[in-house]
Amino acid sequence: MSVTTDPGVPLCDLQQQYRELQAEIEAAVGRVLASGQFILGPDVAALEEEVARYCGAAYGVGCGSGTDALLLALSALGVGPGDEVIVPPFTFFATVGAICRLGARPVFADIDPLTCNLDPVQVESKVTPRTRAIIPVHLYGQCVDMEPLWQTAERRHVILIEDAAQAIGAEYQGKRTGTLGAMACFSFYPSKNLGTYGDAGMVVTNDAEWAKRMASLRVHGMEPKYYHKHIGWNARLDTIHAAILRVKLAHLDHWIALRQAAAARYDALIERYHLTGFLQRPVVRPKRRHVFNQYVVRVPAGQRDALAAYLRSQRIGCEIYYPVPVHLQECLAYLGHRPGDFPASEEASATVLALPMFPEISEAQQRRVVEACAAFLRQRARLVA
Repeated sequence: MSVTTDPGVPLCDLQQQYRELQAEIEAAVGRVLASGQFILGPDVAALEEEVARYCGAAYGVGCGSGTDALLLALSALGVGPGDEVIVPPFTFFATVGAICRLGARPVFADIDPLTCNLDPVQVESKVTPRTRAIIPVHLYGQCVDMEPLWQTAERRHVILIEDAAQAIGAEYQGKRTGTLGAMACFSFYPSKNLGTYGDAGMVVTNDAEWAKRMASLRVHGMEPKYYHKHIGWNARLDTIHAAILRVKLAHLDHWIALRQAAAARYDALIERYHLTGFLQRPVVRPKRRHVFNQYVVRVPAGQRDALAAYLRSQRIGCEIYYPVPVHLQECLAYLGHRPGDFPASEEASATVLALPMFPEISEAQQRRVVEACAAFLRQRARLVA
C-alpha cells in the first residue's frame, strides 16, 4: 500500500521550474563543461550583454553575488572611510554591510510605511557634504519613488545606486530597473525572479569607465592580467551560472506575468475570505511594474509570529523579510541607534509576512494558504471568546 505525503505549499518551489527547463539547462551546462572555460568564459560576456540590453543599459559586469555587486558599485565610486551613504534601515543586511566593509558610514532614512521602500521625503535632510551615494532598495519587486531622488541627487551632487536584487524587470514610469540610477545591482540567488543554482550577481551601468573599473576590481584589480592597477578581490562570475541564467532570461517576462497573476489571485482570495482587516495586501503605487519577488502582507502587531507558526504547522511556507531592522542589528551598535529612531521600519519588521510566491503556484495552493489564515483567525477568536 502506497503512503501519500502531503507536500504542503512551499514558500518558493524551484523544482517545477527546473523540470520545465531541464533539457535546456543541462545542454547549456554540458556546453560549458565541454569548453573547459569555467571562469569568465564566453557565456559571461554574452549574459552581461543580454542583461544590460534587457534593462536598457549599456554595460553589464557579472560577479559572484548580489553582495559583490554592491561592493563593486561602491568601490567603483571610490567610497571609503569618511564617506556617507544613505540607505533605508529596512532591507537585507548586504545593502548596509557593503558600505561598512569599505569603511564608510551608513546613514539611515526611514521607509514609506505602505510600500516598505525608501521614503524620498526622509532622504533630503540626511544629505551632507560627506554623502557620496544614495542606495534606494526596490524591496519585494516594486520600485522606489525615484523622481524625487533624481532631483535630490542632481541638486546635491550625489550618485544613485539601485539595489535591485529583488527587482529585475520592475519598472518606474516606464523605465526598468538598471536605468533608474547611475548603477544598479542585481542578485541571481536561486529564489530571485531570475536565479541560478548558486550565487551570482551583476552591476549594470551606462558609464564605460565605471564598467571597466568594476571588471578590473572583480579580478583582484588586474588590468591587464597580473598587473594590478587597483586593490580588488575575487568577485568573478562562474561560466556555468552565466549559461544557466542565459537560458532562464528568455522566460523572465513570462514568469513575471505569472507572479503578477498570482498576486492578483491572493488579493482576491483575501477579500473573498473577509481577511482585509487582518491581512493588509501589498500596496502597488501608480506607474509601477511590480514583479512580486515576494508577496508580503502586513499582519497586526502581536499576531504575526503566531500566524507564521500556525502556517508552518500546516506545512505552508512563509518568511519574515526582515525581523530586525538594520539599525538595530547587534553588529551595528557602534552607530548609536535606539528603538524608535526609525518607526516605520520598526513597525514593518514587527508586521510583515511573506506568503508562498513562485510563478507556478496554483490557485488551489493559494486558496489553501488563505484558508489557513482564515482558520487561524477563527481559532484566535474562539480563544478570546
